[in-house]
Amino acid sequence: MTETAAIPPEALAARLDRPVVLVGLMGAGKSCVGRRLALRLGLPFLDADTEFENAAGCTIADYFARHGEPAFREGERKVIARLLDGPRCVLATGGGAYCDPETRRAIKAKAVSVWLRADLDLLVKRTAGRDHRPLLAQDDPRKVLARLMDARYPVYAEADIVVDSGDEPPDHTANKVLAALAALLEKP
Repeated sequence: MTETAAIPPEALAARLDRPVVLVGLMGAGKSCVGRRLALRLGLPFLDADTEFENAAGCTIADYFARHGEPAFREGERKVIARLLDGPRCVLATGGGAYCDPETRRAIKAKAVSVWLRADLDLLVKRTAGRDHRPLLAQDDPRKVLARLMDARYPVYAEADIVVDSGDEPPDHTANKVLAALAALLEKP
């Protein structure tokens, strides 16, 4: 895949009639790449985790500890549904959001989904030393990420676009996403 879009980002943004939703495991680069992508497309960037924390009035880790994962997933589902009904944007979702069938259906119906796929070593490197990820606090992070990859990668593969996120500058990955979006929009 080429690194630059066949159409200038401004023209590409004009042709997008829906949000662009980034999915993938923690550490894949959804927020970092998403910010750059939004800037190039001239669209707002939203992070579903940040939006959830604003709505809940506490961190995700605190919410997880108090209410558990099922309650968190329910709240996350509501937040993402609200964001999908808002203005066009680039939306970075939490790692488990797309695995929720209801959230996945909403994203498929109302957005273009982009899976940022990364290998295990890169995910471990990018998430090392961060204590705001409740799932990684439960066991050895490498083992947790490997289990999550096994469970979630087949679901992420349902995304409209798959872009490999490597150990490269986020701008490079954002260029790959722009090229993939352009190719998708050029399909008859």
